[in-house]
Amino acid sequence: MNPSFPAAPAVERAAHPTEANIRDLVYAFYERVRADALLGPVFDATLADRWDDHLPKMCTFWGSLVLGAKQYRGNVQQAHQPLEGIEPQHFSRWLYLFLDTVQSRYEPAAAVRFMEPALRIAQSLQLSRFGWDYKIPEEQQALLERVAPKRPPREGDDAAHAARAPGESFPTRVVGRARDA
Repeated sequence: MNPSFPAAPAVERAAHPTEANIRDLVYAFYERVRADALLGPVFDATLADRWDDHLPKMCTFWGSLVLGAKQYRGNVQQAHQPLEGIEPQHFSRWLYLFLDTVQSRYEPAAAVRFMEPALRIAQSLQLSRFGWDYKIPEEQQALLERVAPKRPPREGDDAAHAARAPGESFPTRVVGRARDA
């Protein structure tokens, strides 16, 4: 994916996510994060002696997303807002390491179940952190397009939706009764 860091170690790739292989993924990924020159200091400054609490929480988070376990009880946006010194390159680096680790551990159909939410969450966190006018870096857009390509318009799709300019709000129909003034 990105030659500027060592590839994830080769392991047998799983066809389906399970609690056990999600745990292995999370621990392997965060081992790489801690060793990374860009991300390691940021995570260590934030988590310091709390890695033993953080890693099981991340296992629960990914299990909830990928397996539908619905056990995670947290607010992703709120947890990441107080982090100081986070810049777009931190998000890009996190994504490359995560996606590389996922691809090394899962067959493609299973890997996408992690990759698409990771990219969308990273985009959401960046927009929240840097403002709604922030442009997601091209390399991240390309990753998302590769993992979850936009589907072509289907017959009957709303023409207004297809023709809207970038940045224009999503057209929606309001359902319900109008209020009397």
